[in-house]
Formats: sequence, structure tokens, C-alpha cells
Amino acid sequence: MSGREGRLAPRSTGAPPRRSPEPAGHAPAGDATGAGGNPTGATIELHGVRQAFGELVALDGVDLQVPPHGRLAVVGPSGGGKSTLLGLVAGLLEPSTGSVLVGGEPGWKQRLRRCALMPQKDLLLPWRSALDNACLALENQGLSRAEARRRARPLFQRFGLGEFEGSRPDQLSGGMRQRVAFLRTLLAGKQVLLLDEPFGALDSITRGRMQEWLAQALAAQPSTVMLVTHDVEEALLLAELVVVLSARPGRVVHRLEAGFQRGGPRREVVASQAFVAARQEILEALE
Repeated sequence: MSGREGRLAPRSTGAPPRRSPEPAGHAPAGDATGAGGNPTGATIELHGVRQAFGELVALDGVDLQVPPHGRLAVVGPSGGGKSTLLGLVAGLLEPSTGSVLVGGEPGWKQRLRRCALMPQKDLLLPWRSALDNACLALENQGLSRAEARRRARPLFQRFGLGEFEGSRPDQLSGGMRQRVAFLRTLLAGKQVLLLDEPFGALDSITRGRMQEWLAQALAAQPSTVMLVTHDVEEALLLAELVVVLSARPGRVVHRLEAGFQRGGPRREVVASQAFVAARQEILEALE
């Protein structure tokens, strides 16, 4: 690649190497919240973003803003640039044109430091227990394993995984593995959580249960959240604002604020008149 066409975040002398998006928590230490601390949320802003890889244009003219503690979901067809969008926000890519800011800062190192990315696959290490997999986010920030375990254990209890601390990944169900992956992301203590199709590999029954679980988990967290998904119901259940991207090159073609009540059981929420109307509006925008 040459010029500004789809370039990766550059390296500079003394800068940490560019990080791959897996697993979460592999961002450099030194974020404002501290290892495993309580994040305060940060604004996400994209202005006139175009992303190209050679002659292939993935995104074109994208403008988005997520306030601190806000939750945005991006839906769209496959190949429309949704995961590329997350890579830009996370600091793994620099835009070909336009600007991407997290917490008001445009630099890739600042974006990388503020964001934790949960990829589509859980990417748990098979030789580590569930607890020690989650602890990677803290160990990579310099904590001892003993201290990392001490900090992680309360979250395992809180999210219903307490009795599975010592289980290896192959002893966990798909839903439990995703919970561990989410906790690993959360324990990074970042201001921004980026979720890339977190439940795409699960069956519909498990996915529905995990959506309900994640909605409760996110409600208790002060982080800013950006989610990409193919699942319209998932987007409406988990986000306050839903944005629809077109087919490649991805452009924002519709925005919808989820103004309906979401406090009850999932089956009641998705059957409500307001939810059904919102889902229909998104589906029509996808056509």
C-alpha cells in the first residue's frame, strides 16, 4: 500500500508495536484509568472518514459521534466496513482521509490506549483456566498473576462464573466462553469497549440469553460502547443509537434512536409495539 491508502497505524521510535485485535487487553499500559480501574467513558468522533485498501474502498464519508458512556450499534451487510470501522476507532488503522478521535485525541497511540476490543472469536488460551484467561488483560499491564486474580474474582462472582474459575476453555459452553472474553475486555479498564459480533458464533437460543446478560452488564458499566453486528434485534437491545451502513463502500444511510423501554424480560421487550416498529425501520433501511 502507498500513500494514505488503507495504511496501518505507523510505528515511531519508542512507540509500542502495533497490536493485533486479539485478545482484548493487549493494549499498552498507561491508560488514564489504571490496570483494571474504573473507566470514565470517552467521546468517539469520526469526521468524513474514508478508508481504502489499494483500489478497494471500504468506507466513504462516514460521520459518527458517540458521547461518553453512550452505546452505539452499527449494522449492515457483510463486507460493508463494520469491522474496519472498529479497527479505526481502536487505533489499529489510520483513515485514508478524514479524522477519528477518541476522547478528543486523533493519534493512533491515544486511541489504542483508550480502547479495548472484543473480537468475533473468544480466543481463549486453551492451557489457561477461565480466571487466568480473563487476567491476561491485567497481566499485560504489569500486574502479577496473584494480584490480577484478586481483582478479577469479584467480576466472576458478579457475572455468574464463580464456580467456573478453574475450568479450561474446552470445559465451558460457548456462552460461558464469551462471558470470559467479555470480562477479559472489561478488566482492561479502558474508557471505550469495542465489540465485534460478540455472539455471532452462538446458536439463537444462547445468543438471546447472552444479549440479555450483556445488556445488564453494560448498564452497570460507565464505558463508552461501540458494537457491530448483523443482528438487528441485538443492536436495538444493546444500544441507544443504531446506525445502518450501506453495502461497500460503507456509508451511513440511516440512524435510529432506541427510545423504547428495555427494562423487562427480553421476550417482552422484543414483542413490544415500539420495538417491532424500530426493527421494521432498520430492516427497511437495510434493503
